[in-house]
Amino acid sequence: MATMPAAKQLSDRVNRIQVSATMAVVAEAAKLKASGADLVEFGAGEPHFPTPQHIKDAAIAAIQQDFTKYTAVSGMADLRSAIVKRHAADFGSMYKPEEVIASTGGKLSLFNAIQVLVDHGDEVILPVPYWVSFKDIVEYAGGKCVCVETSEAKGFQLTAEMIERSITSRTRAIIINSPNNPSGAVLPPEEYTAILRLAHKRGIWVVSDECYVYLNYSGRNFSAASVHDVYEHLLIAGSLSKTYSMTGWRLGYAMGPAPVINAMSKLQSQSTSSTAQMIQKAGMAALNSSQDCVEQMKAEYIRLRDRVLSGLSGIPGVSCVRPDGAFYVYPNVSSYFGKNGVNSAADVAKRLLHEAHVVTVPGEAFGTREHIRLSYATSPGEIDRGVERMKKWFAAL
Repeated sequence: MATMPAAKQLSDRVNRIQVSATMAVVAEAAKLKASGADLVEFGAGEPHFPTPQHIKDAAIAAIQQDFTKYTAVSGMADLRSAIVKRHAADFGSMYKPEEVIASTGGKLSLFNAIQVLVDHGDEVILPVPYWVSFKDIVEYAGGKCVCVETSEAKGFQLTAEMIERSITSRTRAIIINSPNNPSGAVLPPEEYTAILRLAHKRGIWVVSDECYVYLNYSGRNFSAASVHDVYEHLLIAGSLSKTYSMTGWRLGYAMGPAPVINAMSKLQSQSTSSTAQMIQKAGMAALNSSQDCVEQMKAEYIRLRDRVLSGLSGIPGVSCVRPDGAFYVYPNVSSYFGKNGVNSAADVAKRLLHEAHVVTVPGEAFGTREHIRLSYATSPGEIDRGVERMKKWFAAL
């Protein structure tokens, strides 16, 4: 019997997407590390802080009390209430528990949201630079990404006018990530509100990825859900991962109109079902307790940001927009293109890894080719060590 070519054995939808670029970098770095290489890791977007003790204690207590069973697909009622209350207290949102779903990480909330909102041929507006998974999630759903280029000279800022120029009769949704991964850009509340109202007027969904909403250093904390008159076309995707240093716990959520949340729950019921019960209990402890730990981590990130910017400023030819949020810098390294076989950010990132043992992510993964992304969620000493290695490597090109 003749066998199919390998590519034909797989579905078209899975062949439309790529492995996450950040996860690929982590995997390649892990191989080097296993061989004994001493790496400075600026690659993965993961807090270096331990999960706060009171959150860990809540999970341990939950296990000991046998909170180890299935729950409702959308999460325990107490968890959904805690999400609503925390968000309302911090941003003035007005959701009800039935308008919330908990998921195994913010990424799953985003994935499910796009699957229930986007059909084949629908267009989704995606500002550049964008988080690595947005494009693939849209394409997996059969949608078409319409990329909107932002200007590095203007701080990677997005405007309602830029969005309006990209709207067509097929536009179904706009994905906005503020603070932004990878650039750290924060969309001013006035401009974000203008985009939300433009989309609402046109009947277009805004999917607001607020993974880093608590890591906003601009002094103007803002959620899209603070704008109450656009709720009918707004979906908030949130996460406890970065806010509480709970990346490996996998707990995220979405908030939006009940019909969309119900559809996401239906989809989730056929995939992961609920997230683990003891993790939901830990999430309640994070949301319901003092938020001092969040403020302490935020203050340290600001110090680390300033440290890495100071270090990068000492590398001739490398320029970097000052980020106002998240925990990344996105330096432009294009002045080194054409030197000693380096022609792209991918070349820079690969050679930094193998020759300088510094882990970064190339800008191609985020829609640009001039930049590399560095996560400064690490110790001051590691920042200094990594920047010094980079300085020597660039000087030798």
